[in-house]
Amino acid sequence: MNALLDWIHAVFIEQFDFWIILGFFAQAMFMMRFVIQWIASERVGRSIVPVAFWFFSIGGGSLLLVYAIQREDPVFIAGQGLGLLIYFRNLWLIHKEKRRDPTI
Repeated sequence: MNALLDWIHAVFIEQFDFWIILGFFAQAMFMMRFVIQWIASERVGRSIVPVAFWFFSIGGGSLLLVYAIQREDPVFIAGQGLGLLIYFRNLWLIHKEKRRDPTI
């Protein structure tokens, strides 16, 4: 039991700094995209992906990428970096569609 408590202290207390705060904030922002999507889907009674989902994806993904770069984690860097391309691409596709049909 002491080993577990020592590990928890080392991970959550000893490492606590600005970057941990940024990482938790970024993760919370990233998680909000699912909350937004869930609320929007519940309102219309079917699964939808609102534009706000992509903005939270970009905000959270960007902050998580900064965090991953600071931590020098190549797996996390690659995952967030590639994810950002997809989020921006989806916003671009939405923008193009709205230009063609302004009633959307």
